[in-house]
Amino acid sequence: MGVRTPSPPEPERNTMPTAALLAALITVTAFCAADTVARSYPFGPRTRSVNDLGNQYVPFHAHLWDLLHGRGDGGLLVNWQSGYGSSFLPDLGTYLGSPFALLVAVFPRDEIDLAVYVITVLKTATAAAVMTCLLLALRPGRWWVAGLLGASYALCGWSLAVASYNPMWLDGLVALPLLCLAGEWALRGRRPLLGVLVVALAWTANFYTAYMATLGAGLVLLLRLLLAGLPRRRALAAAGRAVLTVALGVGLAAPLVVVIFFGTRDAYPGREGDFVPVATQDLLARLLPTTYSYGSPAVYVGLTALVLALALPFHRAVPRPVRAGWTLLVAGVLLSMQWAPTQLVWHAFATPQGSQYRQAFVLCGLLVIAAWHALAYGPPDRRALAAAAGLLALIVAVASRSILVRPYIWPVLLLAAAGALAGLALLWLLRSGATVPGLRVGRRRTALTALAAVLLVGGQLGETVATSAVDTRKRLSHMDDYAPWGERQQRQADVIARADGWPRYRTDPGREQTVSNDPLLVGGQGAQYYSSLTSDVLSRTLTALGDGWTSHGRSLQSLDNPVTDVIFSVGARVHSPPDPHQTWLPQHNAPVTVSRQSVPPLVTVHPGGSGGAGFGPSPYRNQELMLGARVYTVPRLTVRTVTGKPPRQGDARHPGLLITAAGTDVRKPAITASCPAGEDVYLWAPHYSGTARLADGEAAQFRSDAVGAKIAVMRRLGTVPASGRLRIELSPDRNSRVPDRAVGCLDTARLRTAAAQLEATGATKVTVSDATLHAELPAGSKGTAVVAAPRIAGWRCATGDAPATPAESRHGLIAIPLDGSSTSLTCTFHPPGLRLGGAVGAASLLALILLGTLTAVRRRRAPGPSTTA
Repeated sequence: MGVRTPSPPEPERNTMPTAALLAALITVTAFCAADTVARSYPFGPRTRSVNDLGNQYVPFHAHLWDLLHGRGDGGLLVNWQSGYGSSFLPDLGTYLGSPFALLVAVFPRDEIDLAVYVITVLKTATAAAVMTCLLLALRPGRWWVAGLLGASYALCGWSLAVASYNPMWLDGLVALPLLCLAGEWALRGRRPLLGVLVVALAWTANFYTAYMATLGAGLVLLLRLLLAGLPRRRALAAAGRAVLTVALGVGLAAPLVVVIFFGTRDAYPGREGDFVPVATQDLLARLLPTTYSYGSPAVYVGLTALVLALALPFHRAVPRPVRAGWTLLVAGVLLSMQWAPTQLVWHAFATPQGSQYRQAFVLCGLLVIAAWHALAYGPPDRRALAAAAGLLALIVAVASRSILVRPYIWPVLLLAAAGALAGLALLWLLRSGATVPGLRVGRRRTALTALAAVLLVGGQLGETVATSAVDTRKRLSHMDDYAPWGERQQRQADVIARADGWPRYRTDPGREQTVSNDPLLVGGQGAQYYSSLTSDVLSRTLTALGDGWTSHGRSLQSLDNPVTDVIFSVGARVHSPPDPHQTWLPQHNAPVTVSRQSVPPLVTVHPGGSGGAGFGPSPYRNQELMLGARVYTVPRLTVRTVTGKPPRQGDARHPGLLITAAGTDVRKPAITASCPAGEDVYLWAPHYSGTARLADGEAAQFRSDAVGAKIAVMRRLGTVPASGRLRIELSPDRNSRVPDRAVGCLDTARLRTAAAQLEATGATKVTVSDATLHAELPAGSKGTAVVAAPRIAGWRCATGDAPATPAESRHGLIAIPLDGSSTSLTCTFHPPGLRLGGAVGAASLLALILLGTLTAVRRRRAPGPSTTA
């Protein structure tokens, strides 16, 4: 298949920057124009913070802003604000590893949403510029067409539909052409040091998409080697240089990548599922503008690029091996996205949660590169354009059977197709030497070129703006969305700042959350935490205590309970009205308030060792186990349906009492029980969805779903009446389950006594830095010191002057045995994998220095050119 052609000459140095600038300009114009059309933030009233953008990425960027300005609790190693203390370096590498993330520091804190938007636009524009440089490096051609195709890559369907609200994935969009450039340098034996740095930067910015980009760049390099027709020794040498470049680059990124790997290993497993390929008509529909679907591959690249890629197999001016090679590569990658084994390879052998086609940007890049080859050898002739038009018509005919094709696609599709075909036909006429009556040769070429540019660039802008605007509107109707920073968040932040007493006690942002990472966004230190790296021990511990979660256990909620507040030293709790942006919640105009509670310090002393009984099925007994005192009455329940009969029991897989959604305003399902008068009544029903009301009290909302992505948190319903008999009315909004012993009655007097005892024997002083906690203990302290933080992997503790050893665990919390002789303890956190990653990084850096030195010595010793004839 090899064709012995010399490496293409370098493009003129003045055209590449101009083309890259044009690509970036087209990208920024289309991106912002689409948000203007969709009336989306910051150009309209509609929020763009959908799904994980509002829940994860904006709050993590806000936390980075706090760290850069010296205002965050914790540092690079430990995040003390989320999940009662979590490892931050894996999150930093996953969400904030990009150099672009540092730009948040130049924005005001209350403009964090604008900062993330600007970063998103800059990443997208950078991807366009780098792809343009790659195209011109692969083969010289019309610089403005290279800029247009570079923009079509950056504004591909994957970028607009998926990555625009997952900004860390956009680093992969930049990485693919960068890594392909590094492959070109390896092929030509140039810029070895820069190639290694490019790989290291890509894997540091976002290792997940960098992995996919590396696979894609490897396929491109393999094809380039086959097409170059090099002798076997030279081909193997080039391949060896590429492999070494990747190995050293990934090695330099190892201090972060290895830490992320270990963090993923210790994370809560979340959801597991099987890959199901999409139907052919849906797959082909995603090649067309203005189609949107969360579960199908977004491979739209604009009709100009698509027509050129379809014309490539029929373009006789392109060497046959080049035509066959790029066509087969694109087809092979497309098929690999529809086969489960290769899908696993693309996603690092782990089925992704959410979108299952996260590698689609690689196919988009290959389509654009194939399109460039169809043009760089000269515009396609009439035969090739006719064949491409026929294939496009076939794609449209098959895709029209898809439910993703809506009526509004047809005017956009027809205008864009007409503009693309007419513009490419004009370029062919210009190359073929056609004449325009009344114009001289120079003016003829200028007129044809200008008209072609207007048709191609205008068509690209129009269809991309329409596609992006549709994607933006569709996301708002299909996903949860959250308001940008506003009056609510500012009030919360101000109240938390006044109540904050860290590390003497924690200030929880409250049960009425704005986003799933409220502590990072508005401040405080709470249980709330949403990350792909939420630790398994944290999720299981809080679930055993009655906490609720979403995202299959990786998004933990605030647990508004006085017992757990004592356990985790939550001395101040913020209470906000429901977020008015969430229209499914009842609306209130209540002010933001703070309730305070006397709680023990972060470090308490408990009798006995760190072992003991594990958690049981009852969260009330589990809370008492961690507290070390009995404070709940857990009564027997009587549950009746709307007909007055006992509900049906669930099975072993779905235990509990089945409560159907049927009911009226007069008769509803109910729970009755007996408890001592005056005690606080709590209901724990993780798989119940609806409201629960005690007597004439206020209804408490419970949110869960039937698929197990959400479970409801334990809620307080009111106080046991003087009769001791309590009746809880249920108003389910779907068929639900209520567990046995779902009701717990809290004796607040006993709780105050237990809290006072822990406070009296707990640490007299606690200081916390980034990754170090130091506590002064009363003299003669024996038993087990317990730190109110989850025992995630990496904690080491020591008492007095003793050497540090791995911390023990007491019911999921950090535990340190005490013998009565030490009056202090120190715990330090070392992220798992940091030492190994640091060693690999140091070895890679040393190898890079040695190779650079050897290369320099060889060049110096090489004989110069002869000066004699």
